Amino acid sequence: MSNQQQSDTGITEEQVVAYLKDNPAFFLDQDELLTQIRIPHRRGSSISLVERQVELLRERNLDMRNRLTHLMDVARDNDRLFEKTRRLILEMLDVQTLDELVGVVDDSLRHSFMVPFVGLILFSDKQVSVGRSQTLKYAQQHIGGLLSGNKTLCGVLRPKELQFLFGKEQAEHIKSAAVVTLQHQGIQGVLAIGSSDQQHYSNSVDTLFLTYLADVLARLLPAMLAPLRAVK
Repeated sequence: MSNQQQSDTGITEEQVVAYLKDNPAFFLDQDELLTQIRIPHRRGSSISLVERQVELLRERNLDMRNRLTHLMDVARDNDRLFEKTRRLILEMLDVQTLDELVGVVDDSLRHSFMVPFVGLILFSDKQVSVGRSQTLKYAQQHIGGLLSGNKTLCGVLRPKELQFLFGKEQAEHIKSAAVVTLQHQGIQGVLAIGSSDQQHYSNSVDTLFLTYLADVLARLLPAMLAPLRAVK
């Protein structure tokens, strides 16, 4: 008979007391139960030092459990993110053309990573055959502050920066974004992802995987952009 069923039948305090008297070693194997029950040691209206210590230990134990649960959740999220990133990197290494590379990155970010807004702009003096492209000089005039420092920037961007990165139609719906330059042997372009949530890409968000993706992409682009730049 379960504890719940026994409780429903109306066990009295006297029966509980009698059971414990007949089984004095009951609590020896009930560590979990001992962390939950309260046994006051009072003298008048004061609380004994022992009871206060037990209470503090119980609170710290609960706090540690909550922290451990949070760390496990973060670890699981990172495992899933790492696996998605690994698949994307392998797909990028398998492509043969610039069209395929841009298509793989855009498709994976939108459908695998569930990013609603993606902006990938390549810097070239010649119009590329896929995606969006601008000259580096033009980009520096419009988003020069985002290109300096060679680091990932997160937060709320100015309207003109959003329009440059995502286009006017999408920019109206984006409240926060993360932006990283594609830099290897010179700046090759810029990759931006956006959200309609103003807090989603805050200054404290972890951008490790986005930076890693940008590093790989930047190393693949020079060989694919070189033929375009060679055309007079």
